[in-house]
Amino acid sequence: MAPKPKTDELTKIPEHVAIIMDGNGRWATSRGLPRLAGHRAGTENLRRIIRACVEFGVKYLTIYAFSTENWGRPQEEVEGLLSIVQDVIGRELNELHREGVRLRHLGHLDRLPPTLQENILDAVELTHNNTRLTLNVAFNYGGRDEIACAIRSMIEDGVKAQDVTPELVDRYLFTAGVPDPDLIIRTSGEMRVSNFLIWQGAYSELYITPTYWPDFDRDEFRKALVEYGRRDRRYGRVSTADSAQKA
Repeated sequence: MAPKPKTDELTKIPEHVAIIMDGNGRWATSRGLPRLAGHRAGTENLRRIIRACVEFGVKYLTIYAFSTENWGRPQEEVEGLLSIVQDVIGRELNELHREGVRLRHLGHLDRLPPTLQENILDAVELTHNNTRLTLNVAFNYGGRDEIACAIRSMIEDGVKAQDVTPELVDRYLFTAGVPDPDLIIRTSGEMRVSNFLIWQGAYSELYITPTYWPDFDRDEFRKALVEYGRRDRRYGRVSTADSAQKA
């Protein structure tokens, strides 16, 4: 049985956490293993983080699984990643469904193998009524591409220029209906967002850890939540502390 969280330190739980799951290849290389071994280890780790989200009360989890730029990686690695996703869906879907996890896909399906496309659509359909946790899987996803798609769709729908508002754009994004991420976590220490949720993350808190994704376990996740609870989210305004002093 997992230990209960220390609620005195978890003062504020984000509704939506997004994670750039980075460092799989370096994790494997540091152990003398092929890069795909790191991706498999990273996939296994996802199960722990999903459980931690449910335990701590996070309602939305978005993971950056495969970017539109990742197609430029060696063919063997790309094919291996697609195979891993196929295996994970087959192995984990029923368990996720029983646990009340709703799956959503962010991005494009067109470049994926037909069988994988079908499996993703089936998983989304099977779990669409679940409410315990929404898991958004950004696969074949890019933030700039997402915004370009939204603009094209608005033009196709005949939206007039004067009617374009941030709220309208939100409704045309892949994440329509999902609140913006409160916290974006990046593992492996890289200091960039890498084309991930660049519209939605405008006011997200960032948490960068040097820990590689396969080692980012429940305790590491909890550290990120504790740090988030210490942040004063100002959204361009003055801090709450400053406001209290002026009052």
